[in-house]
Amino acid sequence: MTIRAEHEIHRRRLGRNLGVGLTLAAFILVVFGLTVAKVSQLGERGAFAHAPPGAMGQ
Repeated sequence: MTIRAEHEIHRRRLGRNLGVGLTLAAFILVVFGLTVAKVSQLGERGAFAHAPPGAMGQ
């Protein structure tokens, strides 16, 4: 079997796949960053930050 030359459609598909992959990676980084920011705020306010004041016997 011989190795055939790469066709034009393969180059276009590779470019599109790289674009989709980079967009997905950027989305994952944004979600991760938001998660880290939210978790770090929980440490400042306590684990029950979603409960109204006084609901936990404060």
